[in-house]
Amino acid sequence: MAQSDHTPPTVCSNCDGFAAVHITLGGRDRSGARRTITAHCSVCHGTGTPRRRNARLEVRA
Repeated sequence: MAQSDHTPPTVCSNCDGFAAVHITLGGRDRSGARRTITAHCSVCHGTGTPRRRNARLEVRA
């Protein structure tokens, strides 16, 4: 009988590993550089890898 070798994915399925992106605002500052903001993936919070889930449930009495 074959055993399943199921390993968790190493890349976030929501952002495909591109966890942080720079978005241009369309203007330029005084030095001529583009004005940008940074947006992080809301699922992995900018890490690019999925969160590990605890296999054990903790029960409080």
